[in-house]
Amino acid sequence: MNSLQLKGAWNEIKGKLKQKYADLTDDDLTYTEGKEDELYGKLQTKLGKSKEEVEKLINEL
Repeated sequence: MNSLQLKGAWNEIKGKLKQKYADLTDDDLTYTEGKEDELYGKLQTKLGKSKEEVEKLINEL
C-alpha cells in the first residue's frame, strides 16, 4: 500500500487494528503524512513484528 492509499484508508485501517490489537493506543496509530516509517516503527515495537509483517498486516485489512 503506498502512502496515498494509506492516507485515504487510514481511519478504517486504524479501527480494524484497534479491534484486532486492543493494546494499541491512539498515539500508536497517529498517522502523519510523510512519516509512514515512524508509524511502522511504532507498530513493530508494540506488536513485536518485523516491518514486512506490519506492512502485510495493514495490506490485508
